[in-house]
Amino acid sequence: MHSGVCHHDKLLRLKKIEGQIRGVQRMIDDERYCVDILHAVGAAIGALQGVETSILKDHLDACAKTAFMGKSEREKKKKLDEIFGLIGNLRK
Repeated sequence: MHSGVCHHDKLLRLKKIEGQIRGVQRMIDDERYCVDILHAVGAAIGALQGVETSILKDHLDACAKTAFMGKSEREKKKKLDEIFGLIGNLRK
């Protein structure tokens, strides 16, 4: 179910993360101090987790909400199963 959620802001954030990853690559090429590289990697991972959280929130606010407001119990169960699967995958 697609409800027209706009992810444009996520694309902008991902482009910044792409720059962070290139920065990490340069740090490795330049043989920078391991701890500095690890801090940069951690920042990129945190930024990706932020995008992930934002997309999940949008999904719950729009897509899931639409299913739960509907009358179809089958669609509600399907959406709940989808959400539980997502949460399970996000914890890996």
